[in-house]
Amino acid sequence: MFYPEELVEEIRLRNDIVDVISGYVRLRRQGGRYFGLCPFHSEKSPSFSVTPDRQMYYCFGCHAGGNVYTFLMEYENFSFPEAVKHLADRCGVELPEEEYSEEARRKADEKSRLLEIHKKAALFFYSQLKQKEGGDAYAYLRNRELSDETIRHFGLGYSSRHNGRLYQYLKKEGYPDSLLKDSGLITMDEKRGAYDKFWNRVMFPIMDANSRVIGFGGRVLGDGKPKYLNSPETKIFDKSRNLYGLNFARSARKSNLIICEGYMDVIALHQAGFNQAVASLGTALTSQQALLMKRYTEEVLLTYDSDEAGTKAALRAIPILKEAGLSVRVINMKPYKDPDEFIKALGTEAFQERIEGAGSSFLYEIEVLERDYNLKDPAEKTAFFDQTARKLLNFPDELERNNYTEALAEQYHISYEMLRKKVNQMGLMLGGTAPPERPRDVSGRRKEKEESGEASQKFLLTWMISDPVYSQVIRRYVEPDDFTTPLYRQIAGMLYEQQEQGENNPARIIGAFEDAEEQRRAAGVFNALLKVESKEEMEKALQLNIKKVCKNGLDKAARELDPADMAGMQRLVQRRRQLEKLHISLD
Repeated sequence: MFYPEELVEEIRLRNDIVDVISGYVRLRRQGGRYFGLCPFHSEKSPSFSVTPDRQMYYCFGCHAGGNVYTFLMEYENFSFPEAVKHLADRCGVELPEEEYSEEARRKADEKSRLLEIHKKAALFFYSQLKQKEGGDAYAYLRNRELSDETIRHFGLGYSSRHNGRLYQYLKKEGYPDSLLKDSGLITMDEKRGAYDKFWNRVMFPIMDANSRVIGFGGRVLGDGKPKYLNSPETKIFDKSRNLYGLNFARSARKSNLIICEGYMDVIALHQAGFNQAVASLGTALTSQQALLMKRYTEEVLLTYDSDEAGTKAALRAIPILKEAGLSVRVINMKPYKDPDEFIKALGTEAFQERIEGAGSSFLYEIEVLERDYNLKDPAEKTAFFDQTARKLLNFPDELERNNYTEALAEQYHISYEMLRKKVNQMGLMLGGTAPPERPRDVSGRRKEKEESGEASQKFLLTWMISDPVYSQVIRRYVEPDDFTTPLYRQIAGMLYEQQEQGENNPARIIGAFEDAEEQRRAAGVFNALLKVESKEEMEKALQLNIKKVCKNGLDKAARELDPADMAGMQRLVQRRRQLEKLHISLD
């Protein structure tokens, strides 16, 4: 639906971007910006910045950037109208009623049509489970002690052993091959033609937090490989930013979320009444998934398998969850491997007792660490406590560190003072806890090589929104047409027009571009960094970059000038003379 520009801008202004993004990303203030781990790519050092006065975000690592609308469209897979509605609801703005015609439906964007395809595929797989051919799949689920109600609740289904059934069904529904290929459900091959991605598998629909089907997991029947197969990443499915079962768990009204390793563990827990269970999608837990959980809870319980692989997964997950600001406890499922086995053997009451008795994630890490040492050997025992002291240093809060030191001293029957002294000695040896790394500016590492003068154009545009004095100096010498990169020329035109009217609104300029790539590049323009230490250096930087941009602009204008245009030629000559005498002073 079309919304008037004035209304879109009002909604944007009423939704502070720091407040909105803080619901997804843990931000820390540094100077005039906020920084955090980027939700759009995996990183260990924060390079994702949010600038309140510009109402925009930008990642110096992956170059994602934009305004508050762009963020929701990228993170939540919202269309633009969906992002507008979400933010309007958030700030209490009433939108005009939507009217959808047949024509509007036909013009639905690609994401909406991909969601349609996945919804129909889920219904198709569910219907196949009830057919004679789906008997083995249905028997498998029943043998796992799943009720018909649970099967229906999770929309479990079956993909036929006769490859091509789903493709034929979706073609009859009117979807073109190009869209079916983009859905990830159909593979197109020059030799084999079109065929189904999933066949002869029990199907698990994967839904986003809003219960929209965005992908599938398939468990093979028999001995085929791979045992589990997930949808590839598409425009609606990013496995690093979604969690299986979250659409149900988010409304469970429990005080925590339980993380499992697989689909069946989640389903078994939900069936047993523990409907706060979720699972990552076939990969190790990501920071994006941790931040997603942070939106719905303050505490997470780990129920990874008790085998070696599960232990390693838990140890990888704990620091990621803590970095997202979550409290983490670990459920002891011994002597059973996973929650499904535990509940089948001991029942729901016993599992609830394990939840209530879940231990500290830090003490779990120490317990796992202990397995690598023979504490009866004095040298190994000393090495164990050296490593324990290192881990205790990770607590920035002194009281919390002392509490855990006391707990470990009691558990391992050593003097509290002795262990505390070792922690302090280790801290001195290591030079104290390492300060957090400052975000690195890697904006110059773009894959594509920047055109000559492109960096200078970016610097000038960034400076224009950073300081009114810089803007006044730049506009005195540089014209919008001097920006030779087409996108930057567009941005310059809008920015010059804004500032002539007393406005300085880069977020609005970003919103003027419909293409996501152009929005990303526009955000990058307003975040170009050039470290300048003093006024004199700033004067030199302005002079150098103004000269470069003007020279390139004048050279381009000269190449395109009609030889008969004498007035135009004279104007170029005058501007070149002015450029030769250029001297920038900020006094």
